[in-house]
Amino acid sequence: MEKTVHHEGMKIHLIKTDKYKTNTIVLKMKAPINKDDATYRALLPYVLQSGTNTYPDYTEIRTFLENLYGCTLFVDLQKKGEYHIISITMEVANEKFLQDKKPLLNEALGLLADILLNPKIENHAFNEQIVAKEKRTLKQRIQAVYDDKMRYANLRLIQEMCKNEPYFVPVNGFLEDVDPITGEKLYAYYRRALNEDEIDLYIVGDFNEQETLSFCKEKFQLASRKAREIQKDQERINIKENVVIEKQEVAQGKLNIGFRTNITYGDDDYFALQVFNGLFGGFPHSKLFLNVRERESLAYYAASRLESHKGLLLVMTGIESKNFDKTVKIIKEEFSAMQNGEFTEAEIEQTKAVIQNQMLETLDTSRGLVEVLYHNVISGKTVTEEEWMEKIKQVSRDDILQVGKKIHLDTIYFLSGMEA
Repeated sequence: MEKTVHHEGMKIHLIKTDKYKTNTIVLKMKAPINKDDATYRALLPYVLQSGTNTYPDYTEIRTFLENLYGCTLFVDLQKKGEYHIISITMEVANEKFLQDKKPLLNEALGLLADILLNPKIENHAFNEQIVAKEKRTLKQRIQAVYDDKMRYANLRLIQEMCKNEPYFVPVNGFLEDVDPITGEKLYAYYRRALNEDEIDLYIVGDFNEQETLSFCKEKFQLASRKAREIQKDQERINIKENVVIEKQEVAQGKLNIGFRTNITYGDDDYFALQVFNGLFGGFPHSKLFLNVRERESLAYYAASRLESHKGLLLVMTGIESKNFDKTVKIIKEEFSAMQNGEFTEAEIEQTKAVIQNQMLETLDTSRGLVEVLYHNVISGKTVTEEEWMEKIKQVSRDDILQVGKKIHLDTIYFLSGMEA
């Protein structure tokens, strides 16, 4: 069971369970996404994990981790709705299963506090060598999206669909914004993020709650802050669908279609939306997979997914460029079939079972559990695992039809080969 404690500028979430053999620590820093800060944020966690005043370089940090029985540490960035989230994750052995009773969880938490609050700083600036190295890597991460045409098509759909909204900003920022960043500028941004971001610390595993909480309160001293909320999107309905066709030297065309669901995580009809998406394109038994890919043999892949905190349903297909018109027509027909209730009770039950199994698989890992719990922080609504399962179970045919009325096609993006 999750126990949340407010401590100065952060929330500490303690999830005590004997389900996992390791203890997992996840620190999340959340801020509204914006164009000016995105590239700084994308660089920051990688610089933070590269050296502290106690462990001045990456090698020393890695040696310390090895001495904690191979404790792992990695950083990550996500976009959840119009929030930009930095994650620092550590997984450490539970000393209960070892002969050596060194307090491994506290040692790992101590290192995390060091990374967050005591980075390697010289004259109010991050070390320029570390910054230069991580800038090179960040450029490669940004460039990698352009080289992977599946990810590129998804990025371009979002840029076209959300061009006047903060959501268009890519998770890794912008290539042209990397070079101007200096150690001094990044440090100034770090100080701001540390004072303004909403910070949540999750600890999952079998540990002494009171001892761990006392240790966290001692190590993590942060200024108090007020969470910066974003305005919830107004309902958006495009009168005319937006069609964008781009040509490149690609062997396989990428047809991506964006729908506005006008439903986000925590809304009453979110669970019916999950079932709608499962029936439409979420799983191998869905309409898109069976009809676009299998029956018509039009697509190499055909699936849909939800952006739960932004209210988008995104369809992704890989097709031959000459099949563009035919594929768009069939996807629209399958969407209309969903709105008209052309699905059976057996299909509804099968979809619910797959969704619930997927959730159980996610909860099987400690990191998956943290991601599920963190939805509550982003949405500002509390949904327990039990409620989640129950609400999926309760979704009726009528609920799915009501959801279908709210969803509107917004943008069709096609990355075509040169020959089309």
